[in-house]
Amino acid sequence: TSDVPSRMLDALDKFGVKIDQAERYTKNRIVIQGNAGPFDLSKQEGPCELFLGNAGTAMRPLAAAVCACKGDFVLDGTARMRERPIQDLTEALQQLGSPVECTQNPPHGGCPPVKVKAQGLQGGGKCLLSGKISSQYLSALLMTTPLAAGSKPTVIEIKDELVSKPYVDLTVGLMKKFGVHVTEEELSTDPQKPRPRYTVASGQMYKSPGTYYVEGDASGASYFIAGAALTGGPVTVLGCGSESVQGDVKFANVVEKMGATIEWSPNSITVSRKLDGSQPLKGVDVDCGEIPDAAMTLAVLAIAATDGKPTAIRNVYNWRVKETERMKAICTELEKLGAQVEEGRDYCIIQPLANIKPDVGIDTYDDHRMAMVFSLVSCCGVPVIIRDPECTAKTFPTYFDELKSLVKTA
Repeated sequence: TSDVPSRMLDALDKFGVKIDQAERYTKNRIVIQGNAGPFDLSKQEGPCELFLGNAGTAMRPLAAAVCACKGDFVLDGTARMRERPIQDLTEALQQLGSPVECTQNPPHGGCPPVKVKAQGLQGGGKCLLSGKISSQYLSALLMTTPLAAGSKPTVIEIKDELVSKPYVDLTVGLMKKFGVHVTEEELSTDPQKPRPRYTVASGQMYKSPGTYYVEGDASGASYFIAGAALTGGPVTVLGCGSESVQGDVKFANVVEKMGATIEWSPNSITVSRKLDGSQPLKGVDVDCGEIPDAAMTLAVLAIAATDGKPTAIRNVYNWRVKETERMKAICTELEKLGAQVEEGRDYCIIQPLANIKPDVGIDTYDDHRMAMVFSLVSCCGVPVIIRDPECTAKTFPTYFDELKSLVKTA
């Protein structure tokens, strides 16, 4: 089972939420009984302690949500989680009146543990938030604002630049499905550097849509899209397509730019490439600010480019504050394979590699995506050793089984 949803479900269980997981593995279905408002744990003896591992996707929204509740909360995680910044989020919550605090951990800044003696949030405030590190801070604030009391709207404004905006668009769309409407005003004149302001009117309540269907993970699909481009395919990825709400489906556009053929349907993407020389794999120069997770997959495509041109992956500073320091990790492992890589603050430029070193042991740094990305070296016809492959359990525990199912044995 994937680690991130399990961490979130464990947290909800600690809050006393009724969760029926009887059909989780047979029908991919979980039934959650709503709480009809914020949680009140003020009468609980001692703090409510949530250990969230290295699951940033659980840490950020929960750190905001508990501020709208009542009780004493402590949110913590692994040693790496204690190096992942969260101060931009806690400072925004403080602007909205919460006494929440994070922990200073030089040189990483304010990180978990996050502690708050919560008495609920009052609506009607305005906060300025930095969007340069993670869009999840904004998503966390947006999802929490309907839980605030009061009769005035809450305004959240990005003060610099918002990375990974498609994820926020997804959040706003999800909130709408649950009955809460958010208005957006764009303050930037540069479409490549969005600086939105969001307003959430008071008096709105979340209402269950009854059933909500979760799309296939577009980030997870990127490995198979890339694998098809490397091997020729064809491979069809089901569960996300032209009507997907996920920004990472745009990764397929990058692969198309590199020379592959992409066919879209509303719920699927099919990838192929001729291997007779008429469809060479080309180096590209791409701003990946909207798809930082999927952008990692470009690393192996880059060394496999056959046109002799480098691939530049740009606007991915937040690689440095993910599950591991991904910029250094990617550059280090590519160099093990024999590649020449130029590392910048928020970019890397990767030269194509005529002969990839075989049987290289790839360190994964307890990062699920490192394991999945570098497994694609095998799609170049080169054996590779992935150390600690079990780390894919964070988001895709069956990844290697799925990859194996696509392999044609001689």
